[in-house]
Amino acid sequence: MDNFTYHRPASVGDAVAAMKAASDGKYLSGGMTLIPTMKQGLASPSDIVDLSGLKNAGITVGATVVINAGTTHAEVAGNAALKKAIPGLAALAGGIGDPHVRHKGTIGGSIANNDPAADYPSACLGLNATIHTNSRKVPADQFFTGMFSTALDEGEVVTAIEFPIPKKSGYAKFPNPASLYAMVGVFAAQGSDGAARVAVTGAGAGVFRVPAMEAALSKDFSAAALNGITVPAKDLNSDLHATAEYRAHLIGVMAKRAVEKAR
Repeated sequence: MDNFTYHRPASVGDAVAAMKAASDGKYLSGGMTLIPTMKQGLASPSDIVDLSGLKNAGITVGATVVINAGTTHAEVAGNAALKKAIPGLAALAGGIGDPHVRHKGTIGGSIANNDPAADYPSACLGLNATIHTNSRKVPADQFFTGMFSTALDEGEVVTAIEFPIPKKSGYAKFPNPASLYAMVGVFAAQGSDGAARVAVTGAGAGVFRVPAMEAALSKDFSAAALNGITVPAKDLNSDLHATAEYRAHLIGVMAKRAVEKAR
């Protein structure tokens, strides 16, 4: 790991200022991705801006659910009010990594990093969430732009994620047995208006929705409604863990499981 300048600002404004002044700075939230990457020599930032000093954690459940960006996965998984409002989201958080990762990693860090196999992006898309930053609000459909890529501008900080409360929600994933990242994960939700959303992570270059499944579930929110609906393998990931064809098959299986969990 190379030398770097460490900053621990106490306000969002100070964090943004430190990042703008750095030649090649990185924000540090939980550090579950950044620190291992630096140890492997794959990233050598000039400056680290540690966001833990912002003390921006907490969950508010009202007409919507607002989760501050510094909230850990363990806090999301264990929040009683959230379990009642959006059980699928709480269950998703409880299945991320191991206890160490869940008690250190944060929801803001996860979505800002946008790993193609991360769990939270599927919840953001599946629940039609809104990403709050220090300067604006971005719909989840516009936030995730590609592999490790988001709509965040240089220096922009995620401050909170706002989730509408659905009628039903469920998440199912087929985890890599070593990393517990999703080889395929599917979040399914039925909105308050009855419209369904289905979001897939782990299968492609980034999180994506499945319109055909959404249309079927909007008419009949049941696993049986997904019979015969497939996702083409053409643009899916293929590696030593699973072929693109196997991931395509898993999308159908995980989607049905997610719907059953939601019901």
